[in-house]
Amino acid sequence: MNPDALQQLLNAIATGEISPDTALETLKHLNFEPVADFAKVDHHRHLRTGFPEVIWGPGKTPEQIIQIMTTMARHSPVVMATRIEPAIAEQLEAEISSLIYYPTARICVLQTGELPSQGTGVVSILTAGTADLPVAEEAAITAQFCGFQTQRLWDVGVAGIHRLLSHRDLLSKADVIIVVAGMEGALPSVVAGMVDCPVIGVPTSVGYGTSFGGVAPLLTMLNSCATGIGVVNIDNGFGAAILAGQIIRTARRISSR
Repeated sequence: MNPDALQQLLNAIATGEISPDTALETLKHLNFEPVADFAKVDHHRHLRTGFPEVIWGPGKTPEQIIQIMTTMARHSPVVMATRIEPAIAEQLEAEISSLIYYPTARICVLQTGELPSQGTGVVSILTAGTADLPVAEEAAITAQFCGFQTQRLWDVGVAGIHRLLSHRDLLSKADVIIVVAGMEGALPSVVAGMVDCPVIGVPTSVGYGTSFGGVAPLLTMLNSCATGIGVVNIDNGFGAAILAGQIIRTARRISSR
C-alpha cells in the first residue's frame, strides 16, 4: 500500500465513508499478502523504503506472475515485472489487457494509476556500446516508473572517446549517472573523472572469453582510481536505478532541512 492510499483510507474511516470492519479487511494484509501457496506480496515495502516491490520474472510460471501482478495492482498504481522474455510476455498480455511490455528492457508494467512524482533530479544513463542496451534500458524503465526523470546517452564507450567528450554539457548537468559497460568496463572511471555527481557503474556480461561473463568489467570498476563510483552487480540495471533514486531522494531530503 502506498502512503497516499493509506492516507485516503484513514480519511475515509474518519469521515464515516467506510466502516471499521471494511477498513480492517483492507488493512489486514498491510504487511504482506499470501498469493496462493507460492508467494507473499510485500505491500508494506513502499512505506518502508519509498519503492514498491518489483517482481523477478525468471523461475516463475506465467500463471504465477499473473496472480502476483493482479494482487499487487489492487494496492499499487504501478506494478513491474523484470527479466520477462518475449514468449512469456505474450502469455501475460493475453491475460492482462492493459499490460505494457518493453522488449529491450524485458520489463512488463501494469499501470492502474498515476506515476509517483519524485520531484526534481534526473537519472542519466550511459552505455559503452549498443550491446549494453538491455541492461541500460532496464535501468531507464525502472527509474521512469519509479517517478524519476531520465535521460539516455548510448554508445559512447572509450574505444571512441570523442563520442563521450562531445556531450560534456549533458554530463555537467547530471544529478546521478548510471554507466553501463562490458568488455573491460573502463567507461565509469572516465566519466567519474569528468563530473561532480555520483556515478554508478553497472558491469555487463558483454565481452570476449576472458571477460568471464562480466567479472572482468566488474573488477575494473571496483578497482577504479577515479573517486565517487559505486558499483552494482553484473547486469543489474534494476539495482542501479533504485540506488540512483535513493541518492536523489536523500539529497532532496537533506536540502529541505
